[in-house]
Amino acid sequence: MKKWKSIFSRALGFFLILTVLCGGLYTLAMTGLSQLIFPDQANGSMIEVDGQCYGSELLAQQFADEDHLWGRIMKLDTATFTDADGNPVMYAAPSNLSPASEEYQALVAERVAMIETAHPEQQGKPIPVDLVTNSGSGLDPHISPAAAEYQVSRLARTTGKSEEEIRAVIKKYTEGRFLGLFGEPRVNVLKVNLALDGILD
Repeated sequence: MKKWKSIFSRALGFFLILTVLCGGLYTLAMTGLSQLIFPDQANGSMIEVDGQCYGSELLAQQFADEDHLWGRIMKLDTATFTDADGNPVMYAAPSNLSPASEEYQALVAERVAMIETAHPEQQGKPIPVDLVTNSGSGLDPHISPAAAEYQVSRLARTTGKSEEEIRAVIKKYTEGRFLGLFGEPRVNVLKVNLALDGILD
C-alpha cells in the first residue's frame, strides 16, 4: 500500500510540475515573446487607420458591389450563433459540398453568371478558378494575381481610376511566396479595397 501511495504522490507531483511549466510558465513566456517580437501578428494583424479598425488582414470580408475587388465565395451564416445579448453573430465555414454535387454546380454556375455580367470586357476569357470556388476555410482573405487582373477593367470603369492606377494598387498589396519558395503570390482583397477607398495609401 505504501508503495502505491509513493507512486501516486510522485505521479501527482510530476503532473503538477508539468502543469505549471507547460500550462503556465511556457504559455506566459510565449505570449510575452510574441507580444515583444511580433506584436501585430500576435494581436490578429488588425488593419487600423486613424484609430478606426477595418478588420484583420487574415480574414476575408465579403464585397459584392462593383466598386471593389471581389474575393472568393464565402459561406456566411447569421442564424446559428448569437452573442450574449441574442444578436446574430456572423459565421463562415467551408461549404463541404462535393464538386460532383448538383448544389455545388449550381453555386458555381450562379457565381459565373454574376462575374460574366459584371465583366463584359472579359467576355470569352476564362474566369480564374478562385473567383468561383470556396476556400477551405471559407474566410480566405486572398485571391490570385490572375483573379485580381481579371477585375481590373471593371474597377477602372466603376471607380473612375485608370487601369494603371488599379494595377499599381493591386501590385502594392500582392504578397510573394513565403521565403521566396513556398506557396504562390496572392493579393489581399481587403487591403486593395481600403486603398481604392482612399483609406490605405
